[in-house]
Amino acid sequence: MARVLEPLIVGRVIGEVLDFFNPSAKMIVTYNTNKLVCNGFELYPSAILNKPRVEVQGGDLRSSFTLVMTDPDVPGPSDPYLREHLHWIVTDIPGTTDASFGREMVSYESPRPTIGIHRFVFVLFKQKKRSTVVIPATRDQFNTRRFAEDNDLGLPVAAVYFNAQRETAARRR
Repeated sequence: MARVLEPLIVGRVIGEVLDFFNPSAKMIVTYNTNKLVCNGFELYPSAILNKPRVEVQGGDLRSSFTLVMTDPDVPGPSDPYLREHLHWIVTDIPGTTDASFGREMVSYESPRPTIGIHRFVFVLFKQKKRSTVVIPATRDQFNTRRFAEDNDLGLPVAAVYFNAQRETAARRR
Protein backbone atom coordinates (compact mmCIF):
# COMPACT_ATOMS: atom_id res chain seq x y z
CA MET A 1 0.00 0.00 0.00
CA ALA A 2 2.94 2.34 0.62
CA ARG A 3 3.70 2.37 -3.12
CA VAL A 4 0.12 3.46 -3.84
CA LEU A 5 0.31 6.35 -1.36
CA GLU A 6 3.87 7.50 -2.06
CA PRO A 7 2.98 9.73 -5.06
CA LEU A 8 0.18 11.31 -3.01
CA ILE A 9 2.66 12.09 -0.23
CA VAL A 10 5.34 13.41 -2.60
CA GLY A 11 2.72 15.52 -4.42
CA ARG A 12 1.58 16.91 -1.03
CA VAL A 13 -1.98 15.69 -1.61
CA ILE A 14 -1.67 13.77 1.66
CA GLY A 15 -0.96 16.57 4.07
CA GLU A 16 -2.52 19.53 2.27
CA VAL A 17 -5.78 17.95 1.10
CA LEU A 18 -6.12 14.56 2.78
CA ASP A 19 -5.01 12.79 5.92
CA PHE A 20 -3.09 9.53 5.65
CA PHE A 21 -5.45 6.66 4.76
CA ASN A 22 -5.33 2.99 3.80
CA PRO A 23 -6.60 2.47 0.25
CA SER A 24 -9.28 -0.21 0.14
CA ALA A 25 -10.79 0.37 -3.31
CA LYS A 26 -9.43 1.02 -6.76
CA MET A 27 -10.47 4.06 -8.77
CA ILE A 28 -9.68 4.35 -12.49
CA VAL A 29 -10.15 7.83 -13.95
CA THR A 30 -10.07 8.21 -17.74
CA TYR A 31 -10.64 11.28 -19.92
CA ASN A 32 -11.81 10.89 -23.53
CA THR A 33 -11.60 7.08 -23.28
CA ASN A 34 -7.80 7.07 -23.63
CA LYS A 35 -6.24 9.56 -21.17
CA LEU A 36 -5.69 7.61 -17.95
CA VAL A 37 -5.15 9.77 -14.87
CA CYS A 38 -1.95 8.73 -13.09
CA ASN A 39 -0.55 10.43 -10.00
CA GLY A 40 1.53 13.45 -10.93
CA PHE A 41 1.11 13.14 -14.70
CA GLU A 42 0.29 16.28 -16.69
CA LEU A 43 -2.86 16.58 -18.79
CA TYR A 44 -3.63 19.50 -21.08
CA PRO A 45 -6.76 21.53 -20.26
CA SER A 46 -8.01 20.94 -23.81
CA ALA A 47 -8.02 17.17 -23.08
CA ILE A 48 -10.06 17.46 -19.87
CA LEU A 49 -12.97 19.65 -20.94
CA ASN A 50 -15.59 16.92 -20.48
CA LYS A 51 -16.13 14.96 -17.32
CA PRO A 52 -14.11 11.78 -17.08
CA ARG A 53 -15.21 8.20 -16.68
CA VAL A 54 -14.53 7.15 -13.09
CA GLU A 55 -14.61 3.40 -12.47
CA VAL A 56 -14.82 2.04 -8.95
CA GLN A 57 -13.46 -1.42 -8.17
CA GLY A 58 -13.51 -3.04 -4.77
CA GLY A 59 -17.13 -2.59 -3.86
CA ASP A 60 -20.20 -4.78 -4.22
CA LEU A 61 -23.88 -4.31 -5.01
CA ARG A 62 -24.54 -3.04 -1.46
CA SER A 63 -21.68 -0.48 -1.51
CA SER A 64 -22.05 3.17 -2.45
CA PHE A 65 -19.33 5.74 -2.94
CA THR A 66 -18.94 9.51 -3.04
CA LEU A 67 -16.48 11.16 -5.44
CA VAL A 68 -15.02 14.62 -4.91
CA MET A 69 -12.74 16.48 -7.35
CA THR A 70 -10.87 19.60 -6.19
CA ASP A 71 -8.03 21.94 -7.12
CA PRO A 72 -6.01 22.81 -3.98
CA ASP A 73 -3.87 25.37 -5.86
CA VAL A 74 -6.33 28.21 -6.62
CA PRO A 75 -5.62 30.87 -7.76
CA GLY A 76 -1.96 29.79 -7.97
CA PRO A 77 0.31 27.24 -6.30
CA SER A 78 2.49 29.88 -4.63
CA ASP A 79 -0.49 31.55 -2.89
CA PRO A 80 -3.50 29.20 -2.89
CA TYR A 81 -5.68 31.42 -0.71
CA LEU A 82 -8.90 30.05 -2.26
CA ARG A 83 -7.85 26.47 -1.48
CA GLU A 84 -9.60 24.19 -2.36
CA HIS A 85 -11.71 24.90 -5.46
CA LEU A 86 -14.48 22.32 -5.93
CA HIS A 87 -14.84 20.87 -9.42
CA TRP A 88 -17.24 17.96 -8.96
CA ILE A 89 -19.25 15.88 -6.45
CA VAL A 90 -21.01 12.63 -7.30
CA THR A 91 -22.72 10.53 -4.62
CA ASP A 92 -24.40 7.13 -4.45
CA ILE A 93 -22.02 5.58 -6.99
CA PRO A 94 -22.74 1.83 -7.00
CA GLY A 95 -19.76 -0.22 -5.88
CA THR A 96 -19.53 -2.18 -9.11
CA THR A 97 -19.79 0.53 -11.75
CA ASP A 98 -18.71 4.06 -12.66
CA ALA A 99 -19.63 7.58 -11.57
CA SER A 100 -22.09 8.06 -14.44
CA PHE A 101 -24.48 5.85 -12.44
CA GLY A 102 -24.23 8.04 -9.34
CA ARG A 103 -26.06 11.26 -8.40
CA GLU A 104 -24.21 14.36 -9.61
CA MET A 105 -24.62 16.79 -6.71
CA VAL A 106 -22.23 19.46 -8.03
CA SER A 107 -21.81 19.51 -11.81
CA TYR A 108 -18.42 18.93 -13.39
CA GLU A 109 -16.42 22.11 -13.98
CA SER A 110 -13.50 21.61 -16.36
CA PRO A 111 -10.10 22.69 -15.01
CA ARG A 112 -8.80 26.02 -16.32
CA PRO A 113 -5.61 26.89 -14.43
CA THR A 114 -4.30 30.41 -15.10
CA ILE A 115 -1.12 30.64 -13.00
CA GLY A 116 1.41 27.86 -12.46
CA ILE A 117 0.97 24.10 -12.31
CA HIS A 118 -2.17 22.99 -10.49
CA ARG A 119 -3.00 19.63 -8.92
CA PHE A 120 -6.45 18.22 -9.58
CA VAL A 121 -7.41 15.64 -6.98
CA PHE A 122 -10.04 12.90 -7.22
CA VAL A 123 -11.02 11.47 -3.83
CA LEU A 124 -13.28 8.47 -3.31
CA PHE A 125 -15.14 7.81 -0.06
CA LYS A 126 -17.17 4.73 0.85
CA GLN A 127 -20.57 5.82 2.12
CA LYS A 128 -21.94 4.36 5.34
CA LYS A 129 -25.52 4.89 4.14
CA ARG A 130 -27.51 6.42 1.30
CA SER A 131 -26.29 9.96 0.74
CA THR A 132 -27.85 13.12 2.07
CA VAL A 133 -24.85 15.29 1.25
CA VAL A 134 -24.71 18.89 2.37
CA ILE A 135 -23.89 20.84 -0.79
CA PRO A 136 -21.39 23.67 -0.29
CA ALA A 137 -22.63 27.21 -0.97
CA THR A 138 -19.59 28.04 -3.09
CA ARG A 139 -16.93 26.16 -5.04
CA ASP A 140 -14.08 28.24 -3.55
CA GLN A 141 -12.57 27.50 -0.14
CA PHE A 142 -13.96 23.98 -0.19
CA ASN A 143 -12.32 21.63 2.30
CA THR A 144 -12.30 17.91 1.52
CA ARG A 145 -11.58 16.92 5.13
CA ARG A 146 -14.44 19.06 6.48
CA PHE A 147 -16.80 17.78 3.75
CA ALA A 148 -16.00 14.18 4.73
CA GLU A 149 -16.53 14.97 8.40
CA ASP A 150 -19.77 16.91 7.85
CA ASN A 151 -21.19 14.07 5.77
CA ASP A 152 -19.93 11.19 7.96
CA LEU A 153 -17.78 9.73 5.17
CA GLY A 154 -14.67 8.89 7.17
CA LEU A 155 -11.28 8.58 5.50
CA PRO A 156 -10.94 8.13 1.74
CA VAL A 157 -10.71 4.66 0.21
CA ALA A 158 -8.89 5.86 -2.95
CA ALA A 159 -7.36 9.01 -4.41
CA VAL A 160 -5.50 10.03 -7.55
CA TYR A 161 -4.32 13.38 -8.90
CA PHE A 162 -2.98 14.93 -12.07
CA ASN A 163 -1.27 18.20 -12.90
CA ALA A 164 -2.36 20.81 -15.42
CA GLN A 165 -1.26 24.30 -16.37
CA ARG A 166 -2.46 27.05 -18.65
CA GLU A 167 -2.35 25.92 -22.22
CA THR A 168 -0.97 28.30 -24.84
CA ALA A 169 -2.41 28.42 -28.35
CA ALA A 170 0.78 26.83 -29.70
CA ARG A 171 0.42 23.91 -27.29
CA ARG A 172 -3.15 23.17 -28.41
CA ARG A 173 -2.09 22.53 -32.01
